[in-house]
Amino acid sequence: MSEDGTPITPVVDEITPWMSGLAGAVRLGLAGLTRVHVEGAIDEIPRSGPVIVAANHSSNLDVPVLGSSVMPKLGRRLQWLGKKEVLEWPVVGWIARNGGVHGIDRSSADIDAFRLAAKILEDGHALFVFPEGTRSHDGKLGEGRDGVAVLALRTGAPIVPIGVSGSYERWPRGQKLPHPGGRVMVRIGSPFRLADVLPPGLDRREAKTQATELIMRRIAALLPERQRGRYGTAPIAKAEREPVG
Repeated sequence: MSEDGTPITPVVDEITPWMSGLAGAVRLGLAGLTRVHVEGAIDEIPRSGPVIVAANHSSNLDVPVLGSSVMPKLGRRLQWLGKKEVLEWPVVGWIARNGGVHGIDRSSADIDAFRLAAKILEDGHALFVFPEGTRSHDGKLGEGRDGVAVLALRTGAPIVPIGVSGSYERWPRGQKLPHPGGRVMVRIGSPFRLADVLPPGLDRREAKTQATELIMRRIAALLPERQRGRYGTAPIAKAEREPVG
């Protein structure tokens, strides 16, 4: 327990047998709702060391889809940041704590969440983030927040962009229950480091701004055109598409 009584989530990479079983059960449940297809550069995601996995967020389906489909293929546990109240819920809280969800107080300053995320990366773990910070209202990629860029710049961790499409149509924001049918597509891009793709000599503010733009455009490139929002208006330069070596 933390000082305020919030349960503490262990930070480990291991996927335990019960987590594998839970992921299988979630996939089975999703199969009764929609078809989930994963494609792209999943074999390029680092199997050890710090890594930031960043995806768009348009539906409540995104977390179960990504947790049950990407994490088992990756072979290491993803660490997530979520509201601390979830950790106190019966059953769900236990699953969240043992599934890598770390509780943060959304009513306080973001500095505590940033420190926790930085510590996770500095200790060599995989951190999952939604750069938009919240679910999209219309399914389109929203404005990216600077926190992910600052984390990547400070820690040097590679970033793996992921585009999720089809989940909004199945379970849009404001809808109490999902609509069955259709397909949810998860496209995984090649990992990259900001130091390899940003122009040299940028001051801290400009580096943060350009890094956020780049991260969001990498995610947008993995989405259907209708879902890219304003980040679909500019193509990614060839040099920016080069994966981590």
